[in-house]
Amino acid sequence: MKNKPVLIGIGNIQQKTNFYELDEALILMDKATKLAINDSSPAITKYIDEIRIPKGFWTYRDPGKWIAKYNNFKKRPITYVSKIGILQQSLINEAIKKIQEGEIKASLIIGGEARYKMIQALKNNLEFHETKLVNNPDFYLKADSELHLKEEVNALGYMAVGYYAMIENAARNFHNIDINEHKKELSQLYSEFSKLASKNTNAWSNKTYSAKTIATVSKDNTYQAFPYNKLHCTSWNVNQASALILCNEDIADKLNIPQNKRIYPLISSENNHMIPLLQRSNFYQPLGMQLAANAILDFLKINNLHIDLFDLYSCFPIAIKMFARSLGIKTNHTNTITGGMSFAGGPLNHYLLNSTAQMAQKLRNTNNSIGLITGVSGVMSKQSFSLWSKQKLIDFSHIDISEDSKLLDRPVAISKKSYGIATIISYTVILKRNNKKQVIIYADDEDKKRIVLTSCDSVLVKKMESDDLIGSNIKFKDNKVI
Repeated sequence: MKNKPVLIGIGNIQQKTNFYELDEALILMDKATKLAINDSSPAITKYIDEIRIPKGFWTYRDPGKWIAKYNNFKKRPITYVSKIGILQQSLINEAIKKIQEGEIKASLIIGGEARYKMIQALKNNLEFHETKLVNNPDFYLKADSELHLKEEVNALGYMAVGYYAMIENAARNFHNIDINEHKKELSQLYSEFSKLASKNTNAWSNKTYSAKTIATVSKDNTYQAFPYNKLHCTSWNVNQASALILCNEDIADKLNIPQNKRIYPLISSENNHMIPLLQRSNFYQPLGMQLAANAILDFLKINNLHIDLFDLYSCFPIAIKMFARSLGIKTNHTNTITGGMSFAGGPLNHYLLNSTAQMAQKLRNTNNSIGLITGVSGVMSKQSFSLWSKQKLIDFSHIDISEDSKLLDRPVAISKKSYGIATIISYTVILKRNNKKQVIIYADDEDKKRIVLTSCDSVLVKKMESDDLIGSNIKFKDNKVI
């Protein structure tokens, strides 16, 4: 195939030193870029036509132009910044397609966060400064719809943990798992993940945690949203950055990139049909996600291939389990190569770049393995799958099943009732600012329309944490349980 895309350069960096030696996100991304350039060839800077960056917690308008300038890129690359709501895998897919079509020769994809430095500044009453970059990128990409409804935000805010806990509880109920057994299952899984992360030099944490420690609320493992404690949750407060360099194989040949360093994309499928959680007909297994998974499974069957290495997106336990079920595999420690986002680190909007770089490194050290990376945007709002190999097995194909998903998966209407009886479809318990617990309930009203209900009643809180009340009826008035 002419213009065959190949991954030739990878860079991962993290910093866990004192405040004055920590870098801001821009410098972290620059250092990851330099690692990827050195990992491939310094001459690759002559061919990079574009830079793609997922927007992070930082305030820069366009880090790409700055990085191109300070790495002496020979061209003026087109720059893209994509907001939360755009799959990180989509950045890779778009770059690959442009390479295939001959529109570009090479692409640099980078992401980074410096929240650890920000937190250190807050803890030690120090000033945190970012380089001022006020010019806009050539293209600023954002989702065409909102991630949340106002009804959800009013109850759960914008933090992801409550929404994922809601999905987790719905799935637990569907699979008829006892609440106490469910807690043990989650904690045992994450204990195994912590062991993997402790052996990963790219992981944020080198500690191992027992299942009991993960299951027990403590000062260092705070209650987040039932059934999740802090150690079940992705770790945002990291100083990490990652970079990927993709090009066409002719460029790789010109640069004399060794064959054993070349990693080839085989196929990627994605679902970009986004429905707010409250309006989903199925919380724990979206139809679009399954369609995207089926595209990968069909590809493997047709080509008589199998997956050897997995990194399933692991922002919260339910994400791992949903991906595993969609692929028909068991949920266990083999679902990750990094140790998961709680322990390896889950930077706000670039973990998939990190996991792809680590997957590429692992594939370089094998002969014929195939690695699978999955990704998420929003609250399991969008999902992606991608296969990579050290071998030139087949020309890359990209499948977007979003339109098919739209036809099958329709949003459920929102209730306008101010009082009545509703049926609980899921729930979680969160801590309010005064440290008081509050139940958040997603329910169907008597017309099968969706409503969000809340209650701070301590008896109901305890019951929700000990008994599975999904499927029960409950009275409400003005979005409050009565």
